Amino acid sequence: MTESAVTSITITDAAVQAVHETIRTENRSPEGYLRVGVRAGGCSGYSYDLEFTDERRDDDLIIEKDGVRLILDPKSEMFLKGTELDYSGGLNGKGFVFTNPNASGTCGCGESFSV
Repeated sequence: MTESAVTSITITDAAVQAVHETIRTENRSPEGYLRVGVRAGGCSGYSYDLEFTDERRDDDLIIEKDGVRLILDPKSEMFLKGTELDYSGGLNGKGFVFTNPNASGTCGCGESFSV
């Protein structure tokens, strides 16, 4: 387990509240993790991946804020360093929003990016 003194991903208060609400409404363990990752695919080359899990790997980076524990693997960290995870509940739709300074381009839906 790796804990980072320098946060690779920041999580906004709105995202923290959304994670807590999801944990509550889906009867998930508050001791679990939200895995944040990147996978090949999507219309721009890479897609963001979010998944609740109770398991973590030895090399996972753990980022905690207000009871929310994000985990990410070292490969995804390369793509996500400096990224802000936010939550939008506006008229344009609800969901998690990634602001990634490493992305050179994104698709129209905001769910995939290129570097």
